[in-house]
Amino acid sequence: MIEGRNIFKSFGDNVVLEDVSVSFEPGITNLIIGQSGSGKTVLLKSLVGLHEIDKGCIFYDDRNFTEMSRKQRKDIRKEIGMVFQGGALFTSLNIEKNIMFPLNMFTNMTFEEKRERVNFCLKRVNLENVNRLFPSEISGGMQKRVSIARAIALNPKYLFCDEPNSGLDPVTAIVIDSLIREITIEFQMVTVVNTHDMNSVMEIGDKVIFIYKGKKWWQGSRDDIFDSDNKELNDFVFASPLSKKIKKMK
Repeated sequence: MIEGRNIFKSFGDNVVLEDVSVSFEPGITNLIIGQSGSGKTVLLKSLVGLHEIDKGCIFYDDRNFTEMSRKQRKDIRKEIGMVFQGGALFTSLNIEKNIMFPLNMFTNMTFEEKRERVNFCLKRVNLENVNRLFPSEISGGMQKRVSIARAIALNPKYLFCDEPNSGLDPVTAIVIDSLIREITIEFQMVTVVNTHDMNSVMEIGDKVIFIYKGKKWWQGSRDDIFDSDNKELNDFVFASPLSKKIKKMK
């Protein structure tokens, strides 16, 4: 489990997160949603230590991440996989070397052991025989799957995904959503997905946290959304005509 307790974060005079407490459980897809500028991205980056919080605490399975030294945090980061917005693959490295990157950094595995792990991860995301290709030679959807393969290379306990469907067509986005949920259940990871894609919310939102103006405004499952009378949540989720139609059908 990952817990954030009473988190505050400001940039100068701009208060971005105000007294936010959240928890994320293993084996389910935990989604953070909110408008642009709401603070959801800052929350995700704070949880992984890319931003230092001003007040509050962050725990990884009862380990106080906030009070750890840099070396102690490095040990935690070995247990974290990260899927960045846009994939963030190294364009100068082929697919195999991209996925090997965290293995080179954090393990003493032999080259053959690393290659075996690369092939396992590629097979798990339904990509095989692409080892020698470069990111520019594969589609955007395939790049996202490679990014997921790299994120699970170290067999992480925790998986963070920042807008994993950004730039993808609806059909490919469904494939990525399904893959994230499958590996979450299969490996019983604590998976946290930062998204503005309402299709993702409706497809895989086991637990949904809505951030509004820097505060945790609502929490529930995707099914709970349809029964919620939270005005700000409804305005956000059902902003599009399609979403409104879905709500009426429910």
